[in-house]
Amino acid sequence: MNTAEGPYFDELAVGQRFGAPGVTLTGGHASTHQAIVGDRLSLPLDAALCAEVTGTASLAHPALVWDLAIGQSTVVTHHVKANLFYRGLVFRRAPELGDTLRTSTEVVALGQNKPREGRYPTGLAALRITTVDQLDRPVLDFWRCAMLPLRDPDARTGHDDDLTSVGTEAVFSTAAIDGWDLDTFARRVSGPRFAELEPGQAWEVGGGDVVSSAPELARLTVNIAKVHHDGAAAGGRRLVYGGHTIGVALSQATRALPTIVTVLGWYSCDHVGPVHEGDTLRSTVIVEAVEPLAVGGLVHLRSRVSADGVGEVLDWRFVVAVA
Repeated sequence: MNTAEGPYFDELAVGQRFGAPGVTLTGGHASTHQAIVGDRLSLPLDAALCAEVTGTASLAHPALVWDLAIGQSTVVTHHVKANLFYRGLVFRRAPELGDTLRTSTEVVALGQNKPREGRYPTGLAALRITTVDQLDRPVLDFWRCAMLPLRDPDARTGHDDDLTSVGTEAVFSTAAIDGWDLDTFARRVSGPRFAELEPGQAWEVGGGDVVSSAPELARLTVNIAKVHHDGAAAGGRRLVYGGHTIGVALSQATRALPTIVTVLGWYSCDHVGPVHEGDTLRSTVIVEAVEPLAVGGLVHLRSRVSADGVGEVLDWRFVVAVA
């Protein structure tokens, strides 16, 4: 009998491309996503303000967009053991509800890990993920690195690519917010203004957030990685989808900075520890750099997230627009 499953590490080759079902963004997606990870970004929550600022009343939350794109890429990482990093995520445009996201995943580098006694052999696959909408307009572009097992434990693939520089040369832009009325946003939304922010400022977000509905978020975002659904595949206890932790981190960051307009990209996102359902997550948010625009500016943030009783689980460096 055949098995319906994704590829193992030793079945991958640089240059391979994989597709996944397109997903049309709906209000149902938005509401469910908000209920699971939390949301305090003003524009996706306030349709009237969103229409004034962006020209549409139905802007999709950026975390919903990247969660779906990552989920679509799991057609390659069905057997993933760990996701080591995301890098260079850049929004080319800001999708609306009703848009359809279509994602292509390309294998760009492979490195087989050295065998370790008592450990099943694995390798690292660097993937470039490109998402467009129904009109083939670019939406997202980013890289991720997944650790995958080998189907043949004795295989020596010869893959020995250097993955250290993958995704480190991404160029961020303000294309996703071109034409937005940031003056109106600044008048309507209270909180620290861009001019009040400077490198080195930091906030410890008061109160933690419990991780709940983890498999539901994975299903919502078409994420088929076994470790998020099948406890046996995760070594006895399901791992939480990385996008879940990132979404909670963003929700907590907007409590510190309610004047965040949207997220424009990520430098990097490293999962430094496992997260499980029921964990309580806490964040510290740090300003690393600021860049003025005609109105407001770009703020380069770092979010350090810990789970009670576990320690640090996420180190996320990202860029936001602040009015």
